[in-house]
Amino acid sequence: MTDKNNTGHTKPHEAVAETVVDRQDQSSPDAEEGENSLTSLAQNIPDVLPVLPVRDIIIFNYMILPLFIGREKSVQAVERALKTGRHLFVCAQKEESVEDPAPADLFDVGTVVQVMRLLKMPDSRVKILVQGVSRARVTEYSQVEPWLEVRIEPVPELMPETNPTVEALLRAAREQSEKVFSLRGVASPDMLAVLQGVDDPGRLADLIAANMRLKLADAQNILETEEPVERLALVNKQLQREVEVVTVQARIQSSAREGMDKAQKDYFLREQIKAIRHELGEDEEDGEADLESLKKTLDKVGLPKDVRREAAKQLRRLSSMHADSSEANVVRTYLDWLVDLPWKKLSRDRMDIVHAKQVLDEDHCGLDKVKDRILEFLSVRKLNPQSKGPILCFTGPPGVGKTSLGRSIARALGRKFQRISLGGMHDEAEIRGHRRTYIGSMPGRIIQSLKQAGTRNPVIVLDEVDKIGTDFRGDPSSALLEVLDPEQNHTFSDHYLNVPFDLSRVMFLCTANHLDTIPAPLRDRMEVIALTGYTLQEKMEIARKHLLPKKIAENGLTGSKVSVGDKAVEKVIKDYTREAGLRNLEREMAAVCRKLARRKAEGAKGAFTVTPSDVEKLLGVPRYVEDEKEKRLLPGMALGLAWTPAGGEVLTIETSIMKGKGGLILTGQLGDVMKESAHAAVSYIRSRAETLGVDPAFAVKRDIHIHVPAGATPKDGPSAGVTLTTALISALSGRRVRADCCMTGEITLQGRVLPVGGIKEKILAGVAHGLKYVIVPQQNVKDLEEVPKDLLKRISVHPVHHYDELLSLVFEEKSGKGKTATQKKQH
Repeated sequence: MTDKNNTGHTKPHEAVAETVVDRQDQSSPDAEEGENSLTSLAQNIPDVLPVLPVRDIIIFNYMILPLFIGREKSVQAVERALKTGRHLFVCAQKEESVEDPAPADLFDVGTVVQVMRLLKMPDSRVKILVQGVSRARVTEYSQVEPWLEVRIEPVPELMPETNPTVEALLRAAREQSEKVFSLRGVASPDMLAVLQGVDDPGRLADLIAANMRLKLADAQNILETEEPVERLALVNKQLQREVEVVTVQARIQSSAREGMDKAQKDYFLREQIKAIRHELGEDEEDGEADLESLKKTLDKVGLPKDVRREAAKQLRRLSSMHADSSEANVVRTYLDWLVDLPWKKLSRDRMDIVHAKQVLDEDHCGLDKVKDRILEFLSVRKLNPQSKGPILCFTGPPGVGKTSLGRSIARALGRKFQRISLGGMHDEAEIRGHRRTYIGSMPGRIIQSLKQAGTRNPVIVLDEVDKIGTDFRGDPSSALLEVLDPEQNHTFSDHYLNVPFDLSRVMFLCTANHLDTIPAPLRDRMEVIALTGYTLQEKMEIARKHLLPKKIAENGLTGSKVSVGDKAVEKVIKDYTREAGLRNLEREMAAVCRKLARRKAEGAKGAFTVTPSDVEKLLGVPRYVEDEKEKRLLPGMALGLAWTPAGGEVLTIETSIMKGKGGLILTGQLGDVMKESAHAAVSYIRSRAETLGVDPAFAVKRDIHIHVPAGATPKDGPSAGVTLTTALISALSGRRVRADCCMTGEITLQGRVLPVGGIKEKILAGVAHGLKYVIVPQQNVKDLEEVPKDLLKRISVHPVHHYDELLSLVFEEKSGKGKTATQKKQH
């Protein structure tokens, strides 16, 4: 203990045991005789004693322990003590690193010990067994060389009176000591008996302090405390701290032991699995071969450098995991995704514009403007393959062929085709993928589509982009911004892959029914191409070329001759379907074929011919009858044109005039825009009442009720102003509006007719309704280029700039001179 390189450690419980043995050696029958003998030793202590400096230990009274002596000064001091009564003064060094301590390097308070045994070691060291006799304080150093000698003043042991406080401290000290020894696992009956047999506070404090793992400063503080009760209180405080430390230590050891037990159990189970596999002939070498095969596959697929680095890292992790662990399954699935993705596989594009036009014409009738734009798009790609062209977005009502256009483009280019439905998508992870933080995570729909396509440059149609939702799981439309931006998608990062993937070679196409619900940043990424509805002639051609052959084959009528005449097809289109697209027409054609299939199944033979008269027998009563078209409109009625997602529609607006005070009633589920148009129409008529042949006092003598039938269907939009004005003038003047004339356009307070949208769809609706005249704003003349010429031959279009130009076109001739019969009756 006195030499840093030769230190002997004595366990605390060994010191207690040696104390007991020493008493037995001295034939001490009880504790009182031991105390008396120690007291006699303390009374015979000389005033001057040799000094034994120690580095990292404090010796207390009654403490017996061995010391290893290595320094020459210390050996001479021990030899001097053996010659002069076997007493030594042991004190601790303030700094352990000092090799030759001077008086200033030692504490002033130490312990007088008696050397009980001495043993010389072969390496010139000396081992002595000492017992603490008494505390002592240095008064002066009488000698420094060749060994240290001091003049001391023994510190007598005080004997306090017994009181409840002292008894409580004794009990607390014993209980805390037992707890510490128990948690350390070193408790023994002999040790506990020694603790219970000591009633002196000072002796108990020294005994416990000698067996505790105290820091040198704390032990020195206890040694220097002369008052026994105070010394026991210090020891008790150290015991409380030791209990906390040992409790935490025991808990840590218990947790570590449980972890080791689980690891041993897992090892045992794995060995059992290994043995079972060996019995089944499934050797572990198969797993190693599988890893080697996976490594070779990763080398062949042509991964980019950063992706290859990540794959190598995950492969190293997989090789160190057990094959049956859940984490190994996650890593293996990730590596399988890296292997299956087309990092370098490309489809060879067939940039033949003539062939592309042929494919588009085969798959779609009409849509000439849309086809021209697609061919322009492909031509630019042919001349500049590296061009970052716009993302095309096809918008239009359902059933007009938006998705099938994408399929036709893929067929024309010779690329793979994939379709992703975005309708109702709320989770951003559907686009960017799920992070690999739980079992079951997977890449997003974009990466999945590329895996299914097997190439880096497929045609991917993002369907229903206008129906994306947003909630607490993120905003998928924002995730699409990176996918659809040519400046960003060459380094698209899926959360599952966590490595960049180049999407710049993918041809993305979007479809939507409405543009209003598409977020502005996303809409800005795309070039919008509007697909309007099909004309009657286009529908008939599509039905003949595509729908009928398809439905005949689906319903098992291939071997029979089925003939559906043009008149029958036209009747189906007019009386059973009124839509911009083809879905309802396809359903009705399927219904006709099912009826014929049943006849064939019941035994009917020969060819099946469907005439217009047969259509009603097969499909039932017509849903849309020609009787809806009035041969002559009543005063207050006018025909307007409206645009709907399903195409154009003819609206009948009715107006009724009643006695009142100038009130205006609007019914028929009219939106705010149509209500404003109605108020503007009333104001315009009031300002031009005399010119229009209307009683100027109607605003204070009459109530006006405007109604648009089919009240369950909401109606709104800035295109009913002209129709509302015409209906109001008709009701107020009694003049009838022509029943074969329809109109569209918005009106201002000055009578100007403003342009509107959906001209093609509205004219299609007018033609389908059998009307002969249509009135449109002058500024919409340019939109007539989209209307097929054969349709313009069936309906007469009259552009107007001001409402005054309308009066001579829409009203029938007056029934009398000057005023109409209704006007005469009102006056």
